[in-house]
Amino acid sequence: MTYDITAIRSQFPALAAGTAHFDGPGGTQTPQPVIRAIADAMSRPLSNRGRIAPGERNADAIVTGARRAMADLLGADPTGVVFGRSATQLTYDFSRTLAKTWRPGDEVIVTRLDHDANIRPWVQAAEQVGATVRWAEFDPTTGELTPDDIRAVLSGRTRVVAVTAASNLIGTRPAIPEIARLAHGVGALCYVDGVHYAAHSLVDLEQLGADFFVCSAYKFLGPHHGVLAARPELLHTLRPDKLLPSTDEVPERFELGTLPYEFLAGTTAAVDFLAGLDPDATGTRRERLNAAFTALEGHEDVLRNQLDKGLSALDGITIHSHAADRTPTLLLTFDHHSTTDAYAFLAQRGVHAPAGSFYALETSRHLGLGDTGGLRIGLAPYNSTEDVDRLLTGLSEFLTP
Repeated sequence: MTYDITAIRSQFPALAAGTAHFDGPGGTQTPQPVIRAIADAMSRPLSNRGRIAPGERNADAIVTGARRAMADLLGADPTGVVFGRSATQLTYDFSRTLAKTWRPGDEVIVTRLDHDANIRPWVQAAEQVGATVRWAEFDPTTGELTPDDIRAVLSGRTRVVAVTAASNLIGTRPAIPEIARLAHGVGALCYVDGVHYAAHSLVDLEQLGADFFVCSAYKFLGPHHGVLAARPELLHTLRPDKLLPSTDEVPERFELGTLPYEFLAGTTAAVDFLAGLDPDATGTRRERLNAAFTALEGHEDVLRNQLDKGLSALDGITIHSHAADRTPTLLLTFDHHSTTDAYAFLAQRGVHAPAGSFYALETSRHLGLGDTGGLRIGLAPYNSTEDVDRLLTGLSEFLTP
């Protein structure tokens, strides 16, 4: 495996400003090929999709190309890939569509580990039809959400289990395949928030067992929009609200209005950029993505070990990320200092590690941190050992009396 961090960083114009970015869980910086793909799409003729005029053909090629790229990234069928404005918007749309079949007494499971985008849409959809919301808890000491935690609230009335594949606040990666099997065992669907997961692990929709998997391109080096993947045959059974003249084809029936063609071109470029993280890899794009994510995980492990060692040498820090299987994302609080002050102190030194609960409000509260959360450190493909050194030096200076 090859991971040339110098070559990778050279592709990110934003890094020239000198900031060490640890805000990847909130959105990554953008590599030059993605920027160029967006500009190229907008420089050529574009119009509503079709097969006659040049602008129509360009738009159609961009959309079909982006579906193939996301299918390769997620291990999905291209005709099961749905594009939307954001993962939040897609989850709202699908929760409302699924809720049309629910009845009073039906149950929906949400978890305390999730981002609110995979909680509130289900809670509100359930309230509107008289369904019952059941909460799966996680262990605040270990950060673990286990299949047993899901089993404890599962019943024959469960219709949907909504669960994160990776916590955006503390990094925990629950055992989604087993959770999905439990859901399917009672006839329920499994809706997986993969926004944080897809930035760090190669997704295999079939292996995960997810009926729906939603993610956001801007968390893995692409532009701002959401993506949902599901089996096409499942999508055929769902009837979303839509405009009368708009197509009833799948997956287009779920895409409201004109798609952002230039952003979809950027998403294809982001997937291709990820596939090239290991320049020695060969084969199909999916095969190259597999090699690339193996290389990326190795690089992130090195940086995480450097972080763990450096943080252990500092006094007055509490780390809230302890799960056995987790992303390279750490949540910190300090014994005698505000995390907001730490955020500002680091920012003045060119290190961006923001503080907050980052919409994982239930997680923050369950950890005993209220709505405040903590200082979140998240790694991205362009982070270097020098970045980590700057972060650790900054924290040491912040904590020095």
